[in-house]
Amino acid sequence: MQDFAPELLAKLKSAKHVAVLTGAGVSAESGVPTFRDAQTGLWARFRPEDLATPEAFRRDPKLVWDWYAHRARAVGAVEPNPGHRALALMQDLFPQFTLITQNVDGLHARSGSRAVIELHGNILKHKCMDCSIALDLSSASPGSPPPCPCGKSSYRPDVVWFGENLPLAALDEAKIAAAACDVFFCVGTSTVVYPAAELPFSARRHGAAVVEVNRDETPLTAEADYVLRGASGEILPALLDAMQAKA
Repeated sequence: MQDFAPELLAKLKSAKHVAVLTGAGVSAESGVPTFRDAQTGLWARFRPEDLATPEAFRRDPKLVWDWYAHRARAVGAVEPNPGHRALALMQDLFPQFTLITQNVDGLHARSGSRAVIELHGNILKHKCMDCSIALDLSSASPGSPPPCPCGKSSYRPDVVWFGENLPLAALDEAKIAAAACDVFFCVGTSTVVYPAAELPFSARRHGAAVVEVNRDETPLTAEADYVLRGASGEILPALLDAMQAKA
């Protein structure tokens, strides 16, 4: 049985707004390969800049489209894990709950989380290269990116590529939540990729209690108010049980 500090449970019981940032560690527990881990077989000979930049897409759109189709199939073959499901249940325990993720796999939504802020996009969604009109996947032709009705360009994966900025609306919403929450969870993220890595530090500056859930030490560890060491799929369900027992 996991023991949690009574002070943490008390803060959660009285919290009006809880915000959570999740990273690759959460997805890894479902078996989602990282970008580089997915570069096996014929994909191993390509550099990341050959597969995930606007320049690469303009140079060889079919190659990039096929790479993301390969990654989307890998994502579709896995299921949300207990950590995802615990977060989905937590959203109904607080007056306000904000879930922010650096992951592009859509597993939070599949587990039942609502209104997820996807800082790096979603690998299962597509948009026009120029006008950003969204595309229903059912209309995508396998093997090549379909043209957009705007006539200017074709569709691309709706993810943030190397060298691109995060979507401004999503980042602004995440910053507002970090500044306004009572408790901020940083789950399965290395806190080295900015600007997302700044969010827990911002939350702490604005008075929130910061909770790190991670297998490893990170740059946030020394600053966190509570450090829960281990797999999110084990810690978050146990924390959920402890919170409900104290309700």
